[in-house]
Amino acid sequence: MAVHDDCKLKFLELKAKRTYRFIIYKIEEKQKQVVVEKLGEPTQSYEDFTAGLPADECRYAVYDFDFMTEENCQKSRIFFIAWSPDTARVRSKMIYASSKDRFKRELDGFQVELQATDPTEMGLDVFRSRAGGIEC
Repeated sequence: MAVHDDCKLKFLELKAKRTYRFIIYKIEEKQKQVVVEKLGEPTQSYEDFTAGLPADECRYAVYDFDFMTEENCQKSRIFFIAWSPDTARVRSKMIYASSKDRFKRELDGFQVELQATDPTEMGLDVFRSRAGGIEC
């Protein structure tokens, strides 16, 4: 599976310049490559992000999660999400699952990985608990 250059470039912009809140990636099956499907502006919310994920199709995504530690320090963690809803086509789930490791290697610098098959597996509470344990 090829990875379009834009995938890496946009991720680097999110990581270094915080140009985006999130990026949603899609596999173009005909072209056999991962492409950027949607970019979230820094002002967009978690709800905007989840609304951008189709209910019955797989996607990859990265999300820049801001939070406060127990010591009241502002922190952020970049999450990689493999979205594979139960209702997606079996072929699609197989393609996304088999391409995930290769794609992740292209995105150097995310801190937390989530695999989600329904919205409850990537709720804000999950983000908070997975990002936790960070000192000021």
